[in-house]
Amino acid sequence: MAKKDEKSHKNAPLIGIDIGGTGIKGGIVDLKKGKLLGERFRVPTPQPATPEAVAEAVALVVAELSARPEAPEAGSPVGVTFPGIIQHGVVHSAANVDKSWLDTDIDALLTARLGRPVEVINDADAAGLAEARYGAGAGVSGTVLVITLGTGIGSAFIFDGKLVPNAELGHLEIDGHDAESKASAVARERDGLSWDEYSVLLQRYFSHVEFLFSPELFIVGGGISKRADEYLPNLKLRTPIVPAVLRNEAGIVGAALEIALQHKLAK
Repeated sequence: MAKKDEKSHKNAPLIGIDIGGTGIKGGIVDLKKGKLLGERFRVPTPQPATPEAVAEAVALVVAELSARPEAPEAGSPVGVTFPGIIQHGVVHSAANVDKSWLDTDIDALLTARLGRPVEVINDADAAGLAEARYGAGAGVSGTVLVITLGTGIGSAFIFDGKLVPNAELGHLEIDGHDAESKASAVARERDGLSWDEYSVLLQRYFSHVEFLFSPELFIVGGGISKRADEYLPNLKLRTPIVPAVLRNEAGIVGAALEIALQHKLAK
């Protein structure tokens, strides 16, 4: 009986929360399919986005999701993403949130506030993990690099389906510039570039990353992955390059998957 009970806990749904610069969104994740059960729930990110204010907003999202009929067991662990470098649960960079986050033990803060185990992962890492398990990278062995083109350039480094955390490939220096200052989606808009002009910058970026890591696959995410046909066909690489498929749910799904893997609740 214990064996069966243990099995039923594997891949049981879990809550994932995605903390962003403008919104905090969450959902109940079906870990077998990598999909949300029911609608996601979103609240605006508090301004200023201090640790205490964000912790309250996360608690609000978790309370709403926990009241649903499909909610996981009370006290089950919660996975959370954060837009910064996270090492051993501590925040080491905070680009789009309040600077008071630096050196905050975010795992301890949220675990105390929610009264249940919480583990936090970088937002690009979470999206990459989800995309590699359930999306465009499913079943691909070796190195898969998930690159998100948005406000900056986010990246996730996956090897044989496992995450190598905190790979900040948007900050590679290319031609004397931080890559994301020239090749992010925001930089394209700021500089008024056509898709063809933007493709030249992306070619330079992806060729350099390809030379450094020789990945098996590039997956491109971020808002402009919807327009992938405007620029991906222009890129000449050895490595296959495809758009992400999980879109806006990738962070939530990846947060839940990461905590499931850490707690041995998913294979």
